[in-house]
Amino acid sequence: MNIFASVASTALVIAFLTYVILIVLSFSRRGHAQPGDAGDFDWHFFVPCRDEEAVIGTTMARLRDRFPQAHVWVIDDDSDDATAALVQERADRDAQVHLVRRRLPDARVGKGAALNSAYRVLREWLGEGADLDRTIVCVIDADGELTGNALQQAAGPTAFGDPAVGAAQTTVWMKNRNDKVDADGRRIPLFARFLVRMQDLEFRTIIAGMQALRGRTSTVGLGGNGQFTRVSVLHAIDELKGQPWHGSLLEDYELGVHVLLAGHQIRHLHDTYVEQEGLMSARRFLTQRTRWAQGNIQCSRYLPELLRSRHVGPDGAVESAYYLLLPFLQVLGFVIWAILGGTLVATILASPAGAASWMQGNWSMLLTYAAVGIAPFAVWGPLYRNQCEPQAPWAMGLVWGVGVWLYSFYVWITSPRAFARVLLNRSGWAKTRRNGEAGQRALVAKEC
Repeated sequence: MNIFASVASTALVIAFLTYVILIVLSFSRRGHAQPGDAGDFDWHFFVPCRDEEAVIGTTMARLRDRFPQAHVWVIDDDSDDATAALVQERADRDAQVHLVRRRLPDARVGKGAALNSAYRVLREWLGEGADLDRTIVCVIDADGELTGNALQQAAGPTAFGDPAVGAAQTTVWMKNRNDKVDADGRRIPLFARFLVRMQDLEFRTIIAGMQALRGRTSTVGLGGNGQFTRVSVLHAIDELKGQPWHGSLLEDYELGVHVLLAGHQIRHLHDTYVEQEGLMSARRFLTQRTRWAQGNIQCSRYLPELLRSRHVGPDGAVESAYYLLLPFLQVLGFVIWAILGGTLVATILASPAGAASWMQGNWSMLLTYAAVGIAPFAVWGPLYRNQCEPQAPWAMGLVWGVGVWLYSFYVWITSPRAFARVLLNRSGWAKTRRNGEAGQRALVAKEC
């Protein structure tokens, strides 16, 4: 058993190190994209909402101020609060704000279903003869803050200015990454600030690096916030699959898979970004990441179709396979490392000379672990400091690097939890509560 564990762990380490090297190089070498003329396209923002009265007014005002040419479609998913009333009040005095209202029992069945409802309403509103190639939908979270150059970047010659491009995804930043006190003036605990910082680092470097690599393999993925798609592509997927968005808990990545399978390209917009709220609660964070991992597992069913597709090249097939199989590899790695770690501890305890003497005689093992178990994570700290937060002291990059290594262990919790939910046929979730919402309720809704 230990021989199998050793061989399997070696294969996993080699695959992991190869992937890390590729995304580090891709992130470091990514170039800048030329902006385009946003006036060449018609823009529509989809803002899914459920109980978002605390933020939706500000979000509507911000979108209308920054992007006056765009329409804002707010999808109220049967909120219990005043979300719908606030949107309707704005829509009554602003012809470019629209309320898409959903009611039970059709509501509260997932973000994808809410977005499909808005798509149907938009298609009817556009009418026959609309130029769907020039019509772009952008999905924004209810508290999302899209930076002012986003439409110009999306309209650029390497994005929607290229007819082959069907979708694009912006980089994501955490808006509260530098917050030290909350809205009530109370000091934010150190762990909560660490958690937000790690999410910001993850999205702006690690995920951005993954997207840069996917740009080379033509398999860029879509996210749930700052996601742009041509309506003509949504129409093509609708005609082929019955609806644009589907039922996975990772409906954003799932849409990207359908865009690729339909023969369209996806771009990552490195030179613009959308800001969202980083989670400060470990419980909410782990619940969110369990949901993402479960959605990843659900999307793995598309792997055979991706491997067969004439629209996905060999390098894209390898990248997609690695990403879709990642939860499986993480659980396998957890089991293997548990076996090897248990064996190592037993060996140390059984050493006649004691643990200290054993460590002195096997110090090379510690160096090996540092090289393959810590360095691949820690490298992102200095990269983040240099390219994203250059005003920070250089030593902070080293601190953040160690933090990334510690932060990475969350997958040992979320991946097994995701598989347990799959095995138990549980796929129901409540919305993730905002940090400032009072009386935060349990995140997991009905366990279906």
